[in-house]
Amino acid sequence: MEHVPGSFGTSASFALRFGQIIFSAASLIFMCFDFDFYDFTTFCYLAMVMAIVTPWSILLALTDTYSVLVKLLPQELRVLSIVFAGDFVLSFLSLGGACAVASATELLASADGKICDGSLCIQYQVSAALAFLCWFLLLASALFNFWSLPSLYY
Repeated sequence: MEHVPGSFGTSASFALRFGQIIFSAASLIFMCFDFDFYDFTTFCYLAMVMAIVTPWSILLALTDTYSVLVKLLPQELRVLSIVFAGDFVLSFLSLGGACAVASATELLASADGKICDGSLCIQYQVSAALAFLCWFLLLASALFNFWSLPSLYY
């Protein structure tokens, strides 16, 4: 098997997972600072997606850690396919949530500040920015795993 840097079970994959954990947890924390986010579906959607991404990334980071310490790469097609599919689906879910929150926050901020005051809108914007960063890392991880899939056929 060709070892692609960033594919599942490598130290670069652990670095990607660690970034995903940090950005998704921070996005969730910034979103949940205020209890009024339950009033808008887009904010609940992003909170739900980040609440799924965080344990997914933690589980895979633990697996990467074990794989690096034992120096045994997972070489099963099914496992790598599941990791690729999960990363790919979660990356686009987080992209959708980040875009929705960014546009909803901009809309609420442009409504003369009646609905969204300054600090609350800034929290939502920071949460959307962190979700965009998490999306980027998820997509990178999915692409690295996709790149290493053909080497398992032989």
